[in-house]
Amino acid sequence: MEGYETLISQFSNLLTYFSPPFVYVHDASNIRQSALVIQTVLQDLKEKPQTTLTTAFVDGIACFTPRLLYDTALNELASWTPLWNEGCNNWAGPSEYSGQRFDDSLDSFLHGLRALAASRHSEKIQPNGHSDKSKAKARATEDVETETRMLLVVQHAERLRENMPDLVVPLTRLAELAQVDITTIFISDLRWDQMKPPLGASPDPYYIEVQPLSKQAMLDQLSSLYPQEPPTHTSKIFDPDTYHPDLRPLYVHFLSTLYSICSPFTTDPDELAYIAAAHWPGFVQPLLDERQSVIAEGYDPPSFTPTEDARIRLTRLFTPTFTAALEALYPRLTSASAWAQANRPPKDILSYAPLQAPSVAARMPDDIKGPGLLESLSRMAKFILLAAFLASTNPAKSDMRMFGRGPDERKKRRRGGSRRVGAKNSAVKIAQRLLGPLAFPLDRLIAILGVLLEENDAETRPPAPEYTLPGEYTEMEISRVAIYAQVMELASMHLVHRTSPPDRLELSPTFRCGISYEVALSLARGLGITLNDLMWEPA
Repeated sequence: MEGYETLISQFSNLLTYFSPPFVYVHDASNIRQSALVIQTVLQDLKEKPQTTLTTAFVDGIACFTPRLLYDTALNELASWTPLWNEGCNNWAGPSEYSGQRFDDSLDSFLHGLRALAASRHSEKIQPNGHSDKSKAKARATEDVETETRMLLVVQHAERLRENMPDLVVPLTRLAELAQVDITTIFISDLRWDQMKPPLGASPDPYYIEVQPLSKQAMLDQLSSLYPQEPPTHTSKIFDPDTYHPDLRPLYVHFLSTLYSICSPFTTDPDELAYIAAAHWPGFVQPLLDERQSVIAEGYDPPSFTPTEDARIRLTRLFTPTFTAALEALYPRLTSASAWAQANRPPKDILSYAPLQAPSVAARMPDDIKGPGLLESLSRMAKFILLAAFLASTNPAKSDMRMFGRGPDERKKRRRGGSRRVGAKNSAVKIAQRLLGPLAFPLDRLIAILGVLLEENDAETRPPAPEYTLPGEYTEMEISRVAIYAQVMELASMHLVHRTSPPDRLELSPTFRCGISYEVALSLARGLGITLNDLMWEPA
């Protein structure tokens, strides 16, 4: 396997020439890939004629109780599969152990390992129970040439320290306690000195440190997943020519850009492959659309291999969307197919000038997620999102002038857009909505929300005769816990971004709006609000 040649060679030689009772494999970056490599090595060793191995893979996450661990280990070592029609019975051992359970305690588990070793040895004895001297000598020679060993591999071994700390020491001394030829292999993302029991209760293991994959090895492994031939089945998500063989060089450049953006957050090949599978159809779709338009006009279809200029334009156009894909797919906020369908680029996206490519890419997430997602929001959530946009666009010093007066006086107090400051040779003042959103505290968001509700939501409220004072109803609404929960929900949907650390409870949390001016304008129209009247620097 690409990038794991050292681990394969070291582990294979270790189990071929010397089998220590306890081996510890540490992989801090990708424990799942290391476990797969070890499983492949053990499968290759089983096929050797002079070695007989029986292996059992136990996951520390799935086996969270001692009985689950005992049953899983014994069933796999004995090649026993519980069947539903037979009552899902576990391995019961040879006939002389009839009625005895091997999962009640550690002592019974050790008896089960001895019974398993005895049953493996008895398979070599003749059925009549005796043999002549020549057969005995041949059997002795066979036992010398063919070794019978058991290996217990525990993946996510760090979970044993949390769920079953009393089993860590017995498992590391399993060969000594059971008096059988068995090797225990721990695979963990923690170092041994971080989980070893105190007072030297466990022996020192044969320690194997797995080095993280290099960038080139990671890219080679990801590029090997590209199909050799285009898929024959039709898909609603991507074009049939999405994985054409001529697009493979472009896919390599695409993976390089993906790795440079996502590697600071994850280096798991499976996670990067998942993000690539979701993003690649949209990345290559402009080329396929352009090719289809040329064919529709009656010209000869161009080659699938893009030019260098097209590759650079695509990279500049879609680079901002790699971060959006990472934020949505790595925590599994959505699936790869749903993200690919929601982020399909417009068909005329290559018609933009090259200098417009970054701005088009920056608008794509908002343009796509805005209309579809915002329609499903509640009315209160739309007010909160609009208040967040105003808090990120207007300077804090303008709140009293903009929201402390009525609508008629507000038009006189607002600033009239971009203007020059000073005389000639002075810089032009750029509107804040063009510079990007500003961070704002939560209490400022609540205050702006109160003004919006009082001026634009009073007529839609249900009758409440218990509130007699002006503004009392709005004051009660913005102080409810549901308002704060709605803000956190919008933050989880990445419509509002939290900028303050979540562990600083003594400070008011700060946020930054995550929608564009076009999306905010659409929100304001749906709520019957004139957005430019509320902006300090209107468009």
